[in-house]
Amino acid sequence: MSELWKNNAPLVILIAILIVVVPLLIFYLVKARKEHPKGLIAAALSNMGERFGYYIMNAVLLLFLASKFGIKDDVAGWIYAVFYFLIYVLALPGGMIADRTRNYKGTIISGLLVMALGYGLLSIPVFGSSTLCSAWPKVTWVLIFTCFALLLIAFGNGLFKGNLQAIVGQLYDNFEAEGAKISHEEYERRKSKRDAGFQIFYVFINIGGVIAPFIAPLLRSWWLKSNDLLYNSSLPKLCHQYLDNSGAMGGTDMDNLVQLTQSVQATATQVPVEQMGDFCSNYLGIFNTGVHFSFIASVAAMLLSLFIFVATKKKFPNPAKKEKKAVENYTEEERIANAREIKQRLYALYAVLGVAVFFWFSFHQNGQSLSVFARDFVNTSSVPPEIWQCINPFFVIILTPIIMWIFASLGRRGKQISTPRKIALGMFIAACAYLFLIFVAAAHNYPSADTFQGLAEGIRASMRANPAILILTYFFLTVAELFISPLGLSFVSKVAPKHLQGICQGMWLTATAVGNLFIALGVTMLRSFPHQWETWAVFAAFCLISMGVMLGMVKWLERVTSE
Repeated sequence: MSELWKNNAPLVILIAILIVVVPLLIFYLVKARKEHPKGLIAAALSNMGERFGYYIMNAVLLLFLASKFGIKDDVAGWIYAVFYFLIYVLALPGGMIADRTRNYKGTIISGLLVMALGYGLLSIPVFGSSTLCSAWPKVTWVLIFTCFALLLIAFGNGLFKGNLQAIVGQLYDNFEAEGAKISHEEYERRKSKRDAGFQIFYVFINIGGVIAPFIAPLLRSWWLKSNDLLYNSSLPKLCHQYLDNSGAMGGTDMDNLVQLTQSVQATATQVPVEQMGDFCSNYLGIFNTGVHFSFIASVAAMLLSLFIFVATKKKFPNPAKKEKKAVENYTEEERIANAREIKQRLYALYAVLGVAVFFWFSFHQNGQSLSVFARDFVNTSSVPPEIWQCINPFFVIILTPIIMWIFASLGRRGKQISTPRKIALGMFIAACAYLFLIFVAAAHNYPSADTFQGLAEGIRASMRANPAILILTYFFLTVAELFISPLGLSFVSKVAPKHLQGICQGMWLTATAVGNLFIALGVTMLRSFPHQWETWAVFAAFCLISMGVMLGMVKWLERVTSE
């Protein structure tokens, strides 16, 4: 059994996850079909396909940039952060395009096609070492090509993401309006379904996300094995270091390189010094080509999402017709009378967006400092560090029905928690994740990442933590996410003026973008702070401060959303 686990751990984990996820998927489909608007399932499935393709790339991006181009973790982190920033900030012009043209569906289709093109470019295994500027030797034409492909993905995502969320909000507007024609009680019943509907929509995002992190590692390992090589997460950095210094490497680093090159060969033979350069170049090429192949799956996922959306788009409301009717119902006097209410709603939106910035800055460390932590400080000999990112979406899927049940039970008892209070509680739970990591880092006396990487491989192996630490950390972060992200989308759909639905959803994603722009600070702090616990303390402090600010505004926000 131990040998089976050692050789096939990722595949075993994936099968176990599918055994749990498939029944839950059926549960959500039945629940959505019975209690929610008809178009919810179609929108959720369209989003699931797109998110599957996206999370294949997202799971490996930072580590892939470092392994392919030999750039430092924090440099790769900033490229990742700018890309993540663009993905969300471009949702604002994407929403503006849809709002002005009143063509949400066409904008969404265009976004899927642009993303498919970007992933197609990433799937091409191109290599090249000629630098464009001697001052920046790592800036090659291949790196520029890669960044251009990422820009296409970000732009396509901006056209797609916010507008699909706006359509889901419009589905519930229509759903509630139909209930109001029946009775006030039916209207209230349908209105109470909105938060749960966005949670179901969010679950489908994560069904794609829970499977996607396995794709690149499995393909990479398969490609390495087909070339009689094995996977090792520490080797690419040492290979680049050896090649960058023209073989002039000694001491602990050279000892680690010799040891690891021997361990990744099926024959376990020691590489002669005169052949070390060729071996390093060959290993890097095979290692990264396997990752390139995984992006083909991303292209297929975009096309699948496109097919689902086109086949079911008739189920979605037509924003142009709906907006035209709304304009006819408002007189000039009514517009003036409602101006103060609209301003209050927008101020409430701005306040929640400010809190969201700090949440995403802390939460999206899963692709930044937590990925580096998993690679360097956690024992990932059997399970590659990228795969640990599946824990978060897996927890989303299994915890969502529990949290929905808790919220529903409280509502039935007349103790319903408002969305603003849920968001404040989510910030506290996010802080708990980093308080836990502070304890772990202090207990293991972890130094900075750079200091740790300079230690001998044997010493590092003895200091690496149990993977259970990652599981518990992601548990806290996932619960926090379920209190903030889907409910934040619901909050936006409640307070946004009808004629600004796309823009307001874009503003939510823009706030996410601002938080994402600074996520690379996590890797920078992890590398430079003398003690690792100091890095986690920064995130814990941001979460606790944001919680306090949210609690200070909660009564005002409750009043605005109840109007």
